[in-house]
Amino acid sequence: MRLPALAALTLTTLLLPAHAAEWKVTPGWLKLPEGRPQLGNQHGDIAISSKGDAYVSIMDPKAGVQVYGPDGKWLRNLPAAPADFHGFVIKKQADGEFIYGPRLGGGNILKLTLEGKVVLDIPSSVIPEDFKVKNKDGKSRVALTGMDVAPNGDWFVTDGYASSYVHRFDKTGKYLKSFGGKKAPYNFTTLHKIAVDTRFNPVRIICCDREALRVVHLSTDGEFLGVVAKDMLAPAAITVQGDYALVGEIRGAVSVLDKSGKLVARLGLNETKGETGNNGLEPAKWRPGFVTAPHGVAFNAAGDIFVSEYSKFGRVHRWNKL
Repeated sequence: MRLPALAALTLTTLLLPAHAAEWKVTPGWLKLPEGRPQLGNQHGDIAISSKGDAYVSIMDPKAGVQVYGPDGKWLRNLPAAPADFHGFVIKKQADGEFIYGPRLGGGNILKLTLEGKVVLDIPSSVIPEDFKVKNKDGKSRVALTGMDVAPNGDWFVTDGYASSYVHRFDKTGKYLKSFGGKKAPYNFTTLHKIAVDTRFNPVRIICCDREALRVVHLSTDGEFLGVVAKDMLAPAAITVQGDYALVGEIRGAVSVLDKSGKLVARLGLNETKGETGNNGLEPAKWRPGFVTAPHGVAFNAAGDIFVSEYSKFGRVHRWNKL
């Protein structure tokens, strides 16, 4: 689906160069381990620990989650991490720091230590059948694509490739409720990834409704609060830090939005036909600072920006905050 030229122009002309200049592209920062010529087939996410380590998910049973230090040097692979972590986050809690994420293929939701040990495993069977999609054979399914954890410990998980419902759990993994879906007032298309928006009190859920080209707000109880930004290049990933929401647009851009939804910076904009929205662009055609299909986004504590791609070769961008 090609984005109308007017919509792309709308966002581009809203760019404030003073804000864009706050970040500088840092090419070639990721240093792969010996014997690994490419990062790997990537349809996942990226998250940064409190130590500044970057956790990157890959569709590789032997290296499903790879860990790189703040300097980009490979540190280790997580042996027990799944190879279908489509979306995940890292959160520091009173009892430690953990990885939280749903498995796209497996359908279960995991809480792991930073070393990859499973602490909690929630099966999709706890989600009521009313909130699942039925296949032609009558069997129900989920295709969970992303999640975040609220300050009170509640989990919010999106079923982006199936029902576009958000499922809420408490910190013990107990199922609480579901909301959203493809009917009014939500009218979601592909509710791809979500984040807890801590810029508001009470906190909200900020959501990437990818094929509707918009970012929206929900309350934590499921009330539709409104559209944050529209006419985007298919928003696929989102995170919040400080005053900003960082949005990865799978058709070729990374946007920084303020609390009101105004675009304050646009990074990596790629307007070359055929290079965006797919996972097939060969490394020989990559250009530093130009994205192809952003699929995961993260900040570190310093405000540096990290972007993982949808790429069968595997690619991670970094922009350092000046």
